[in-house]
This record gives sequence, C-alpha cells and structure tokens, in this order.
Amino acid sequence: MPICHMKFPSEAFPPEASRVVLPPDFSAPALARSNRHIRLDTLVRLRWLAIAGQSLAVTGVHFGLGFGLPFGWCFSVIAVSAWLNIALRIRFPLSHRLKAGAATALLGFDIAQLAALLYLTGGLQNPFSILFLAPVMISATALPPQRTLLLGVLAIALATLLSTFYLPLPWSGPNRPVLPPFYQLGNWVALVLGLSFTGIYAWRVAKEARDLSDALAATELVLAREQHLSQLDGLAAAAAHELGTPLGTIALVARELTRLAPAEGEMAEDITLLREQVERCRGILAKLSNLQDDNAGPLDQLSLRLLIEEAAGPQRPFGVPFEITMNGEKPEPVCRRNPGMIYGLGNIVDNAVDFARSGVAIRADWTQSHVTLTIADDGPGFPPDVLLRAGEPYLSRGTSESRAGGGLGLGLFIAKTLLERGGGAIEFSNLPAPASGASIKIVWPRAVFEADLPSMGGTNPEVSGLHGVS
Repeated sequence: MPICHMKFPSEAFPPEASRVVLPPDFSAPALARSNRHIRLDTLVRLRWLAIAGQSLAVTGVHFGLGFGLPFGWCFSVIAVSAWLNIALRIRFPLSHRLKAGAATALLGFDIAQLAALLYLTGGLQNPFSILFLAPVMISATALPPQRTLLLGVLAIALATLLSTFYLPLPWSGPNRPVLPPFYQLGNWVALVLGLSFTGIYAWRVAKEARDLSDALAATELVLAREQHLSQLDGLAAAAAHELGTPLGTIALVARELTRLAPAEGEMAEDITLLREQVERCRGILAKLSNLQDDNAGPLDQLSLRLLIEEAAGPQRPFGVPFEITMNGEKPEPVCRRNPGMIYGLGNIVDNAVDFARSGVAIRADWTQSHVTLTIADDGPGFPPDVLLRAGEPYLSRGTSESRAGGGLGLGLFIAKTLLERGGGAIEFSNLPAPASGASIKIVWPRAVFEADLPSMGGTNPEVSGLHGVS
C-alpha cells in the first residue's frame, strides 16, 4: 500500500486563491433529509421528563392513594429507560444527530417501555394509555412517513395486546369496580383514531414548515450563486481587458521580430515559442470569459491531495509545519471542486493551527468504499465540556489556554454544517494518551465524494498524474 509524505510550497497556492465563501452545492431533497435528523439530546431530555412523570405517578398511586400495584416491577421498567439515557449520554456527544433508523429504534423503545408499564397497571383501562400518542407525534414531526407508520403500527399492536393481557387495574378497598368490555373497546378505538389523526396532522404541519424552509434556503442559494457568478464575470472581463493590451503589444513585437530575424536558428525558435505562448494566454482569457459553463473540464476536478492543499494553503504563512500523509490504493479519489467543502476544511485546519504547539498532522486514507480525512494538532486538546458540544454554536467561556477560550463555536459549527451537507460525517475527539491534542475526522462514502464528476472521455494526464507515489 503506497504511503507518501508531502511538503507543499506555500507560493504555489496563495491564501487568497483558496478561501472562496460560497454556499455548498446541495439540493432541496438533500436538505430535507438533513432536517429530519433529530438531535439525540432532544430525545434524551424528553425521556428524562417521561421518567420523572412515570416515577411520580407510580409513587403517588402506591403511597399517596394506597393502591396496591407491583411497585418493584414498575420501577424496574422505569430504571431500564433511565439506564438507556445514561448510556446514550456517555456514548454520544450532545450535538450528535440521529439518522432515521436510530431515531425510530429509540422511539420504538419508548412505546415498548410504556406498554410494559401499562401491562403492570391495568392495560388500556389505565388512563395513561393515551401517552402512546407522544412517540408517534415526535416521529411525525421529524421522521419520514414510513417510519411514523411503522411506529403507529407498533403502538396499535401493543395496545391490542394490552386489551387482553394485563394485570388488574389497582384499586383500594374490597369493592373493586369491573369495567365492561365495551369500555376497553372504546379506549382502543379512541387510541387508534387518536394515533391516526394526530400523526397525520403533525406530519402535515411539519411538512409545510420544512417545505417553506427548503424553499427559502434554495432561494438564498440561488441568489448567492448568481451574485458570485456575477462577481466572477466582472473580474474575468476586467482581467481580459487589462491583459489584452500587453498581450497585443507582445504579439506585435513578436511579429516584427519574425520579420527581422533569420528564418532559421535559435532566435527563430524562440520567437515561434513566444508567439505560441501569446496564443495560449489568449486561449486562457477566452475560457475566463465563459465562467458560467457547467463543463469546466479538468479545472473543475481536485484530487484528494490538492483538496488538502487548498484547505491548508492559507495557513502556511503562519509558520506552523504540516505533515501530510496519503495512504490508500491507486487510484487516488478525485472530487468536483466544492467551495463549501474547501471552506469547511479550511476552518478546521485554521482551528488546528491556532492551537498547535509544534505542528499539524493531516492524514488521508481511502478504500474502495470510503474516503477519510483526519486533522490533528499537538495542542491542549478539547476540554471535556467543549468536546460534548463540539460542532454546536455557543458562546464559549473558558481560560485563554483552552480551546473554549479560543472562540471555538460558530466557525466549527459552520464547517460541520458545510461538510455534512456535502455527505461527510464528522467526529471530534482527543488524541489517546500519552499524546496530547485534538483530532477531527471526516468520513465520506467514496461514491458521494466522487459524485457529479464530469465525464472526461478518457484518462486526463493532469489528473492521473496526481495519484499517490509508491
């Protein structure tokens, strides 16, 4: 497996050439999918609220009202939910967002936990059976309709079982009322209708809000693109105008030299080369005059190492050395130039340079299925409280030696958002002891990283020559 270490000259990539601020390329469906990722912290907080309510209800009924119920079993069921919350807090940071499958599983657990508690306390005769609506409504507002339908079917199935299998509803005194079967049937019908109506209603309201948000985001993106393209067109026209005069003068002088110089010899060859280069410059200006052409050819492609250099190039003048490692089988991944991706990676590299003591290490790994980029520094690392909220915008309050005191917050949030919109998954961590420093890893599926590449109709030497050196 080829491994190479590179040191790039800073002159090859001036800082102002690589930090283009432009919204990343994303579509409305992709944005809608990202909006449906529920924050884990939201579900954990709601579950703590449910745990507190369940504990208060069980304790009040058992000790306050004196009703006999399996108190130990009830609190065992509640404890399982509490332990799950604790495990999620330990395993994931507060900013972690759940994909649809994981969110569905957690909401399904909440339905099953409530069903177990209702089994111990009277089944559908228990008035708290109406709480089956809560997980389904949460799903309807944030998850795809298929997931909501699945959770609704689960709730109805468990409610149907509870209509037949349950422990008696606890009552005090010898004369316990017997509720007729039609009452339980009415509760079941009311629950099914409630699940259907509230689920559809919440989904429609949330969908309208998402559609409006997507439309506003798409409009903002289009306006930003048009403004940026207009600026580039103006710069291209100015450059063509300014360079046209000296190129015309050089072409005129070259023609005069051709007339005066002998037809053969070294001078004739030099003059011919000069005229060819003038024509080449004119061709480049002609390309600049058509910046809105979607087929930008090889100039629109970046190999992985050039992507790294575009992100790290603006930080080289600050004197912090970079160690760049490329590790993977040929061919090296190639992506389409994405200003949002470059800007996001540049923010992360900028943050690493700010806190590095002696250097920044950038490691790129790729396989047939994934592309991984790890940016690490040898600074103090993330404080524990900052690590839990890394990637979330917040006002930091810390010492000047810590990352929190360095203003970590909004910039890293922007970088995380841009990279995730481009299909990447970002992970924050500290280097394992005895080393010190922070590490940020970005992983793309290779198919997503290389998506939308223009067809080049064969091997391009400018791109293929950029692959790793054994």
